[in-house]
Amino acid sequence: MKRKVEHICEGIIHPENQTLLKSIYTELYITEGESEGMNREHEVQQIEAEHRRRRRDTPINCNDIFKAPPGQEKHIRTVMTKGVAGIGKTVSVHKFILDWAEGAANQDVDFIFLLPFREMNLVKDEGYSLHQLLLDFHPELQELEDPQKYEGCKMIFIFDGLDESRIQLNFHIQEQKLCDVTQTSSVGVVITNLIQGNLLPSALIWITSRPAAANQIPAQHTSQVTEVRGFNDRQKEEFFRKRIRDETQANKIISHMKTSRSLYIMCHIPIFCWISATVLQEVLLQDNSKEIPRTLTEMFTHFLIIQTNMKNQKYDERSEMDRQTLLQSNKEVLLQLSKLAFRQLEKGNLLFYEEDLRECGIDVTAASVYSGMCTEIFKEESVFQQKKIYCFVHLSIQEFLAAFWVFYCYVKKNMEELKMTFSSRPKMSLDDLLKAAVDKSLQSENGHLDLFLRFFLGISLGSNQELLQGLLEPLTTTHRAITDQNISTERAMNLLLCLLEMKDSSLHEETDMLVKLDKDLSPAHCSVLAYMILVSEDGLDEFDLKKYKTDAGGRSGDCNLTESSCKTVAAALQSPDSHLTDLDLSYNQILDSGVKHICVGLESSCCKLETLRLRCCSLSAGCCSALFSVLRSNSSRLRLLDLSDNNLQDSGVELLSTALEDPHCKLETLRLQCCKLSAGCCSALSSVLRSNSSRLRLLDLSYNNLQDPGVELLSTALEDPHCKLEDLQLRRCSLSAGCCSALSSTLRSNSSRLRLLDLSINNLQDSGVELLSTALEDPHCKLEDLR
Repeated sequence: MKRKVEHICEGIIHPENQTLLKSIYTELYITEGESEGMNREHEVQQIEAEHRRRRRDTPINCNDIFKAPPGQEKHIRTVMTKGVAGIGKTVSVHKFILDWAEGAANQDVDFIFLLPFREMNLVKDEGYSLHQLLLDFHPELQELEDPQKYEGCKMIFIFDGLDESRIQLNFHIQEQKLCDVTQTSSVGVVITNLIQGNLLPSALIWITSRPAAANQIPAQHTSQVTEVRGFNDRQKEEFFRKRIRDETQANKIISHMKTSRSLYIMCHIPIFCWISATVLQEVLLQDNSKEIPRTLTEMFTHFLIIQTNMKNQKYDERSEMDRQTLLQSNKEVLLQLSKLAFRQLEKGNLLFYEEDLRECGIDVTAASVYSGMCTEIFKEESVFQQKKIYCFVHLSIQEFLAAFWVFYCYVKKNMEELKMTFSSRPKMSLDDLLKAAVDKSLQSENGHLDLFLRFFLGISLGSNQELLQGLLEPLTTTHRAITDQNISTERAMNLLLCLLEMKDSSLHEETDMLVKLDKDLSPAHCSVLAYMILVSEDGLDEFDLKKYKTDAGGRSGDCNLTESSCKTVAAALQSPDSHLTDLDLSYNQILDSGVKHICVGLESSCCKLETLRLRCCSLSAGCCSALFSVLRSNSSRLRLLDLSDNNLQDSGVELLSTALEDPHCKLETLRLQCCKLSAGCCSALSSVLRSNSSRLRLLDLSYNNLQDPGVELLSTALEDPHCKLEDLQLRRCSLSAGCCSALSSTLRSNSSRLRLLDLSINNLQDSGVELLSTALEDPHCKLEDLR
């Protein structure tokens, strides 16, 4: 087992490509729990969101994966570890096994069995027992004469790469129950029985998966979920310094990566750090004065050229040649790989088999030529039973080559190849094809074509086509209208990144000018504004979206934001880089679900927000549950909350009132104008005002049907010595002179701190005002402003 995991292979599995894992291993950021929405977003969206997401949880060392979080007493049997492709799940598994094998951790464990799904896919026999499966993967177990001895051992089964599984795992119907390690069935039934605990119930199970595939294992069979979040900023630098021994060169590369925000964010993925290090080292080595890649398309184009050149020198023993000749001489191989990448991306496949290669004209008997030519692009693995599996090193490389293939097909007028994906026509213009690609990307709920689209539009840039001369005949275009659509903020932001990939910053410049001049913003400009705030190094003190007007829908005073926009804002709130203290999302249809997303950001220890305005956001009492959690949170800094013009009703305010009594609540101003409240909510608010913990100093209940009984309840609380309220606003609350007697008593009380009282637009009449006037003459009265 130790021999299998002590080396890490960079490229194809071959002794000369192996490096000691310990020599380059950089600790990964692993946390208990998972990020909101992780199973639904495309992986690149998750990567970019993670850069802004807070680090709420204490990192977990991979050797402690089965230990309960501090303060929790629970037995953890099955752990699901999620993470995007290339984030380091398999490397973490190997490090875990290596530390155990070398005696550095988990020495109470007798056996660790690594069972990668990509290898188990090749098992075709339906008559397998767990014991036989283990013998095939770990032949050294032949020495274990009695299979029943498993029962007395502490074992860990690691199922790596659930997302790569082609095995049927059916937990939802009653299948064959296996209780003995020698009972035979299909591999899928054996695995499900092991996870369910029918087989070896004391054994520990560790499953790794990309997020989208993790739901194959029902939650009731998982004791704990962890997430591999890749590298934080410190770990990115550590990786580059371990990889690049020359300190001056390492400093220059790190400095360059930081100047390109999108590249630096992508370095959250370890494998992208590796691609960047490979490219930038080579570029600097060739010509220190040459312009360094600044976009994803430039980076991946250089990576392709570098690997092709390595193949020429290493495998074909050819001397170095100019870039155009190099690509021309390898054109057939690169086109076949690109065709494979596109066709498999269409099907959603990351792993390919011999029949997939043959379909694209690749001679499987010469597959080593392909893997050798692309040592760090295309992997060929000899695995279980000596069968072959093929894959690209990372999904992003497959997406880059797929984008190249689409562009190549257009140049060569091979539109039939693109018909299924883009409904292409024989004489389709390039602009029309680009537009079709944009539309196709927007149709995807999880954005699975977003990075492909960035590459496709990037390749349409003339400078990138020049880099690819030898494969492509230059054919330039510009396409600006891609963001002029009424779409969600997240999707518009990816289209904005597409423009940046084409080095078109005009929309940025327009937005900056319009904001400075306080002019109306279109939906596209609003998306740019959101992006500028999210990636801003300095952050903004105030994010007032309602001040901008939008063309969409013809309404003024809002940005036409929806629930999905709140995810973007929530991510910004969780960023250590954000300095946002005042957020106004009023007059947008964000609904209760949008508020729940915002609340995730508000509970972040990184969040600095003190003022939140949600006036007229189509909210109901349902949003108050999420706000309840925020107000009670020790990390929340919220001091002003405006929920006016929403349908909260008494039930919502009663829930908020409970939170206001919590010692952790820091709220000082609560505005609840026109929230369809009655006297029923005043009992709960009265309790808040009497609470020693409450910090409330301003309460606005205007335009609600409180009537005299409701105000009488509040008046009693105002006389309590613990009450800190200084400003009470009761405009148009259906009041009469009857409430003035109670208010008069409050104003005369030595305990009352009331400085402002607004009773405008009520039927107080002369008799009510006379009662209040008498109180104003009392020496204990502190009122300074009566309206």
